[in-house]
Amino acid sequence: MNSKKRVIIGLLGSVLDAGFREDRWQKWRPTVSLCQQADWPVDRFELLYDPQFQDTAKVVMADMVRRSPGTEVRGTARALADPWDFEEVYAALHEFARGYPFQPDTEDYLVHITTGTHVQQICLFLLTESRHFPARLVQSSPADPRRRGSGGRHTVIDLDLSKYDRLAARFGTEKRDASMVLKSGIATRNPAFNRLIDQIELVAIEARDPILLTGPTGAGKSQLARRIYELKKSRHQITGPFVEVNCATLRGDAALSALFGHVKGAFTGAVKERAGLLRMAHEGLLFLDEIGELGLDEQAMLLRAVEEKRFQPFGGDAEVSSNFQLIAGTNRSLAEAVQEGRFRADLLARIDLWTFQLPGLRERPEDVAPNLDYELEQFTARQGRRVTMSAEVRREFLEFAQSPAALWSANFRDLNACVTRLGTLSPGGRVTPEVLREEMGRLQAGWTPRGGKGETTDILGSVMSEEARAGIDLFDQVQLAFVIRTCRDSATLSEAGRKLFAATRGQRKTANDADRLRKYLARFGLEWGMVKG
Repeated sequence: MNSKKRVIIGLLGSVLDAGFREDRWQKWRPTVSLCQQADWPVDRFELLYDPQFQDTAKVVMADMVRRSPGTEVRGTARALADPWDFEEVYAALHEFARGYPFQPDTEDYLVHITTGTHVQQICLFLLTESRHFPARLVQSSPADPRRRGSGGRHTVIDLDLSKYDRLAARFGTEKRDASMVLKSGIATRNPAFNRLIDQIELVAIEARDPILLTGPTGAGKSQLARRIYELKKSRHQITGPFVEVNCATLRGDAALSALFGHVKGAFTGAVKERAGLLRMAHEGLLFLDEIGELGLDEQAMLLRAVEEKRFQPFGGDAEVSSNFQLIAGTNRSLAEAVQEGRFRADLLARIDLWTFQLPGLRERPEDVAPNLDYELEQFTARQGRRVTMSAEVRREFLEFAQSPAALWSANFRDLNACVTRLGTLSPGGRVTPEVLREEMGRLQAGWTPRGGKGETTDILGSVMSEEARAGIDLFDQVQLAFVIRTCRDSATLSEAGRKLFAATRGQRKTANDADRLRKYLARFGLEWGMVKG
């Protein structure tokens, strides 16, 4: 049983609560009705009123005590020049809340939102939601009109949404849906990446400041920028288009014209006016990929456009405006570019408020499988025919794709190209082991780590004969060379094993990395002492 005292804070209803004649008991009065609930006693009522309605307040407070002798009624007079002025009303109620001696351990507070102007009710709601009033809301309503003189009804509203199972479930579903929009519907498993997406979702919904997406080429910056646009548009935060440009393609006057537009006759060949990308993105989202490639003049104009939403078209005197939101992308360090004088420090400071580093595919080995499924679905949608893998082929591909030897230097572009080739070379709709192994060899040859094929030959030549090396597939040669290099960079067999099997060691019942590495080397007639050199 709740032993706390019930305390209600409410505003005098200068119309609904009023009544000086005896027949006032025959009408419903919201404030008085809360003290007429036989099974819902009120220990204290804090009544706020404007001094000009002091006589009405006295009658109402007397009637409250008359109906509920056990209720302590306190009146507080607060003058308002205009009860419909939001700023004035909010300030007055905020001041009252800050000065009130709340004791939530011993008292249960409710804020009455039935009386007062709509502005006053909204301010009470906002201050309760923000916990300036540590309370729930209570709303009163008249009872059956046939029951004259009845105390009416009341409804308590708790703003803690976690207490409403169906609401919590609905908001949870919306949050998952928003995250899936940003992840293109891919059920990613990497904890760090999923946390990053949660942060981006929050910023995308709550802020209109510029966002900077960094990360290696092919990490998905362009796709994520478009997903942010789709999320914001679904929430009715933007109504304009998504405009994208790779700044590496813009040079000189053409860059100024493309971004900011130009007036007719601005240069030879400018036979008509051009709006430019910034104006095209009005009320929408502008994605400037590889922003570090912009020239310093374009950077200066962009800074002003971001801050003031105004700029001058190339060759023009009159300013134009565009209310766009900016997302910038880069695969380089803009801080280093500032030090080298290639990027403006003030522009970096303006776009660096929300910076998110997208990891490469190698840093997300557990996400290879869901992204593989996504790429297979995309291939089916593009080509109109389904391509699948047997469990054995899929297992072999994932073991290769999640290994340290898989560099994925172009990240998801590599994976997209890989699946495209696998699908194209599997006209029967089923990827065969032979097609897969050819593709793995093709990927390995294309990545050419640390000096390429020549280095692979040198490393293997240091531990085995040319004849033995000739009997090993190219794919296995590159992988074995990587393993040997890792062993030579490690102090012990166990350390090398931990590095090489970091992605899959948590999936095994026993994580004996040293034994796994020892068995791998033994397949090629090698031992730890031999490869360690």
